[in-house]
Amino acid sequence: MLTAVFHGLLVSLSLIAAIGSQNAFVLRQGLRREHVGLVVATCALSDAVLITLGISGMGTLIAGIPWLATGMKWLGAAFLFVYGALRFRAAYQGGESLIPADKPSVPARDVLLVCLTLTWANPHVYLDTVLLLGTIGTQYAPYQALFGVGAALGSLVFFVALGYGARLLAPLFEKPRAWVVLELIIGCTMWAIAWSLLAA
Repeated sequence: MLTAVFHGLLVSLSLIAAIGSQNAFVLRQGLRREHVGLVVATCALSDAVLITLGISGMGTLIAGIPWLATGMKWLGAAFLFVYGALRFRAAYQGGESLIPADKPSVPARDVLLVCLTLTWANPHVYLDTVLLLGTIGTQYAPYQALFGVGAALGSLVFFVALGYGARLLAPLFEKPRAWVVLELIIGCTMWAIAWSLLAA
């Protein structure tokens, strides 16, 4: 039983650790210290829901609906392209230092919307959580639910560490040039993922 939980945690961490649109967004919000709790909770809860769907066999059902996968691919690629362009524009404008305490932050609703879109409109998320983790979880029957618990726990641990650990890099990002580099990296990441979706 504990083996299923532990393996679920390890597999989840190995899948989620790769840089992607969601992780880049969490890192950026963590550096800005802006609605970090909301972003971390949204990402972790979304992953938990998707992992639950995968463990319950929903991955097989989704795989059998080709038009749904195609629509998600184009929607996700379009959003990633636009969001990447916004990051390039921010870099062109010269970057930004960390938000001073007296400067209004981006509304939580806007941050939540971007976070949800980056999570739920990204086909790679479904591939990792619903299909891949769901398939691996079946190997731990009758303890696949515990495997799912471990996988969801791994997601939570990762996002908490990424979101709140990002502040350790805050001194570096007090320099606008560092923000330019970060925005360029995020923009390139978004466009690379969008291209990989369309090329698949």
